[in-house]
Amino acid sequence: MDPLHPDSSLPQEDGAPTARGARRPVWLWAVGLGLGLLVLWTCARGGRNAPTGPKGAGRPVPVLAVAARTGDMALSLTGLGTVTPLATVTVRSRVDGQLVQVAFKEGQQVEQGQLLTQIDPRPFQVQLQQAEGQLAKDQAALTNARLDLARFKDLARQGILAQQQLDTQTSLVNQGQASIQADQAQVASARLNLTYSRITAPISGRVGLRLVDPGNMVHATDTGGLAVITPLNPINVVFTIPADSIQRVLARTRKEPHLPVDAYDRDMTQRLAQGELDAMDNQVDPATGTVKLKARFPNEDHALFPNQFVNAKLFVDTLHQAVLIPTAALQRGPQGIYVYVVKPDHTVALRPVTVQATEGDATAIQSGLKAGEVVVTDGMEKLRPGSAVSLAKPDAPASAKP
Repeated sequence: MDPLHPDSSLPQEDGAPTARGARRPVWLWAVGLGLGLLVLWTCARGGRNAPTGPKGAGRPVPVLAVAARTGDMALSLTGLGTVTPLATVTVRSRVDGQLVQVAFKEGQQVEQGQLLTQIDPRPFQVQLQQAEGQLAKDQAALTNARLDLARFKDLARQGILAQQQLDTQTSLVNQGQASIQADQAQVASARLNLTYSRITAPISGRVGLRLVDPGNMVHATDTGGLAVITPLNPINVVFTIPADSIQRVLARTRKEPHLPVDAYDRDMTQRLAQGELDAMDNQVDPATGTVKLKARFPNEDHALFPNQFVNAKLFVDTLHQAVLIPTAALQRGPQGIYVYVVKPDHTVALRPVTVQATEGDATAIQSGLKAGEVVVTDGMEKLRPGSAVSLAKPDAPASAKP
């Protein structure tokens, strides 16, 4: 008998479990329960993924689809362009003097001949008076010389006066006439300077910010100028197209010299103005492989502004009665370009197509699709050939931007 375990020698009853034996059935039950749940989950998932339907398609996939239609598509070339005015004039003074008045408001629309600034006219008025006074003096001297010449002619006919004196007097009259011409030129110059003291707009357009304030001295040699005038309507847009498209544009301009051109914002989301092609440059830029084109826009609403960056879209041709679908329906894979066509039983088939042209959100199909067939435009990432689909908008028409 063990003194530390007095009951260890006592016989135990048959079937009485030990402590380790009592824990073993609980562990086994936990493992069994877990295996059972795993089997049930696997069966349930297999049942959800089990093919249903006549062609093994699963649960219908919700998609957006539209019906292909026939219509006209305008083909265009798009290039980045810069808005350029027809002319830019820097207003400068043609005489020296003090600026005493600014008669325009910054940003104002001015007309040709309208007063812009005034230089102090008093010095030029004094010069004009001096020139006119000299002219009057010389005119009086010329009148006296002519009277003397008339008397000398009478005396010469009578033989009283020598011919030499007559010739001298004739020369004095001619000198007086030349002096009158010089004086008249001085008067005209003084009047012109007085006119130049009133600085008027050389062209019609929008005047910019004032560059010189009243009270400053201005000179004819100043390079900065007083203001800048830029006409806004009409206005030009200079843009570029790839050199490979030159012949395409030239062939079209032989039939229609003034092709339509639209100006869009940078994001190509808003059309700013409509105009027409005006000219094409005579050479290709070898650095970029592009050629410059110039389009003219009426710009009556001043939507285009000088030096503004825009996207110019030149329309060169039109496809008539083409099969049109949204560009979003096109997919690309190893087999080329294809679309998912929705069949009458609401399953899809993969259909290779040939693209004729793409313009914005619309694509013209050359072959592989007929008008009226419904193509998937959204949700095709979950599709496989033969998949069942549910159409959200099966008959929405395809759109083509003009």
